[in-house]
Amino acid sequence: MRIDSSIHDLYYTPKSLREKKLKESILKHLNSDYTEPIRDPRWQNIFLSAGFKSLVSLEPFQNLAGIKQLGPAYHVYPGATHTRLSHSLGVFHLAKRIISQLVGNPDCIPLTLEGVKSFLCAALLHDLGHFPYAHSLKDLPLKDHEVLTGEIILREPVSGCIKNNIGASPQKTAAIVNFEMPDNGDPEIIFFRSILSGVLDPDKLDYLNRDAFFCGVPYGIQDTDFAISKIVPAGKGIGINAQGISAVENVLFSKYLMYRTVYWHKTVRIATAMIKKAVITSLLDGVISNQDLYGLTDNDFFSGFTEKRSPVMKLIDMVNRRSLYKCVLEIPFSTHNPLHTELCNLERRIDFEKTETGDSGCTDLIVDIPEPISFEVNLPVVSASGTISYLDSESVFSGPVVEGFTESLRKIRVYVPERDVENFSPSDGIRAI
Repeated sequence: MRIDSSIHDLYYTPKSLREKKLKESILKHLNSDYTEPIRDPRWQNIFLSAGFKSLVSLEPFQNLAGIKQLGPAYHVYPGATHTRLSHSLGVFHLAKRIISQLVGNPDCIPLTLEGVKSFLCAALLHDLGHFPYAHSLKDLPLKDHEVLTGEIILREPVSGCIKNNIGASPQKTAAIVNFEMPDNGDPEIIFFRSILSGVLDPDKLDYLNRDAFFCGVPYGIQDTDFAISKIVPAGKGIGINAQGISAVENVLFSKYLMYRTVYWHKTVRIATAMIKKAVITSLLDGVISNQDLYGLTDNDFFSGFTEKRSPVMKLIDMVNRRSLYKCVLEIPFSTHNPLHTELCNLERRIDFEKTETGDSGCTDLIVDIPEPISFEVNLPVVSASGTISYLDSESVFSGPVVEGFTESLRKIRVYVPERDVENFSPSDGIRAI
């Protein structure tokens, strides 16, 4: 049966025209409304709209200037004093570039201007709830920083600024950052989450480039222009075209090298481990509560958690003065060793350290086990012949290779105070490691 063209136009053309006009309004907004420059050492000029400039000026965002992006890494790389604030601006900048490219793609899902603005708010504010001193508090029994971020976004003054000054949705912004919030089947939230957290996300593209830049190492540098140009819509989220496989390879190998040389450098690890021991012990002893650890800058943390509060907190001051424990034992972590798995529990590790302290001839010891990390490769590769998984592509980074990255990086290390290095003698418990 032949459908009359006038009926076809009545039911189909208006929708396509509406979607076309929406895309045009979004692209016009992205290309015209961001005229307020902020100078950035990595990306040169980062342009904000008047609304986003007011959001950046709020105290919750400005507090990020008091949190070093890499925490104790400056003890090894003196240039690594950049902050969560500069990183957040960088993520916003790259997110804006990515969404500009995707909106112009004919295969992009229908988006609204409010949704795009909410996504950009999420990119800018994604670290609002971050803990002080980088990831020193990451695997403690605390709320995830994404959950804390969502809570801050939904409170004043951030919520009102997002709604009234930018024309975005605080609820959608919070949901894009905090995956624990329901998406309610909203295709925009699902789509924006896949951009903000994934293999080629703006967060990773900024921190690898920025961290390498400030540490003075070449390992994290990415061809960002090339990587972004290969991002395409794929189903409900995003993927890459076949030419972008090498961009993912670069990210994976850069992440591996940055963990090996910067993030998990043994000096960074002991500084982090000393902080964790002081905090988890204080939590278990009831000296502090979880609530005491939320909303702090680095300075708040170091000035508020001192030996006057609890003797074990002397470790925090020692880290601040770079009076660090020394490594006396290093072995590969094995998921097949029951004791290794058991010691991943921080409370069990504290008990183990107490037991082994006297037997090892030391006044104190710390066992450090890095948390598991993942090298995400769950990214669709889109080509004219169809869509395949990245693991099924021509990349050299197969599943076993990526899994080997994590296995080669994780080391169990035993640290003792410098004065006890000569007295250290592995006890039976430590030999069992």
